[in-house]
Amino acid sequence: MMLENRQVKLIDENGIRVDGRRPDELRPVKIEVGVLDNSDGSAYVEMGRTKIYAAVFGPKEVYPKHLEQPDRAILNCRYHMASFSVDERKPLGMTRREIELSKVIRQALETVVFLEEYPRTMIDIFVEVIQADGGTRTAGITAASLALADAGIAMSDLIAGVAVGKVEGRLVLDINDLEDKYGEADMPVAILPRLNSIVLFQLNGRMTLEEVKQALAMAREGINKIYQLQVEALKRRYSVNQIDEGQ
Repeated sequence: MMLENRQVKLIDENGIRVDGRRPDELRPVKIEVGVLDNSDGSAYVEMGRTKIYAAVFGPKEVYPKHLEQPDRAILNCRYHMASFSVDERKPLGMTRREIELSKVIRQALETVVFLEEYPRTMIDIFVEVIQADGGTRTAGITAASLALADAGIAMSDLIAGVAVGKVEGRLVLDINDLEDKYGEADMPVAILPRLNSIVLFQLNGRMTLEEVKQALAMAREGINKIYQLQVEALKRRYSVNQIDEGQ
C-alpha cells in the first residue's frame, strides 16, 4: 500500500482510520473460554484480525524439584507467535522479542494470582498467537487471565489490556498492525478493572504528558468494555456447564 510514500492515509479528513474505525473505537472483539480440552484452563481472544489462544496447566509438581518455592507457586509463561501468524514467515523457535514479552506477561499476571495459595507447585501459561495484526501483548494478557480463571486459579481480578497509539498526530484506541508500524507512538496498557490498578504500562515513541493522560483515559474506557466481554464469556462457559450437570 506504499504507506512510506503517503499514498494511503492512516486517518482521513473525517477522522476515520484506515480500517474504517473512529479514533476511540475498538476493533470487533470475540472472547471464548474453555476452548482447549487438554488444558486445565483455556481461552481464545480475537481483536480484529489478531487471534490468540491461551492455555494453563497446573498447579502441578515443580520440575526440576530444586526450583520449587516453599511459600508460593512458580508462574511460568511462554508467549509465542506461530510462524504463519505474520505476513513474512517468522523463523521457528523463540525470538528475543517473544522472550521479552513472555517476561512482561508473566510479571503482569504475577500481580493478580494468589501464588501463596499454591506452595511448592508451578503453573504454566502458554500464549499462542495464530494471527497477528497489532496489540498481541495486550490481547495475550487478556486471554491468559481468562485461562487462569477457567483453571480455577485464585486471583484478585481479571486483567484486560489494549494499546493506544498516536497516528498522524491523533490518539487512536486499539491500534492495528499498520498503525503500529507507521504511527508515531504506541502505548500498551493492562489494568485490573475492578481494582482500577495498572499492571502494564509501556510507551514506544513519543507523547506529551497531556497526550499520555488522554491515552490512558481512552485505554480505561476500552478496557472496561473488554472486561465486560470477559465476564460474559465466563458466565456463558459456566452457566452452560451448570445446565449440563443439572440434566
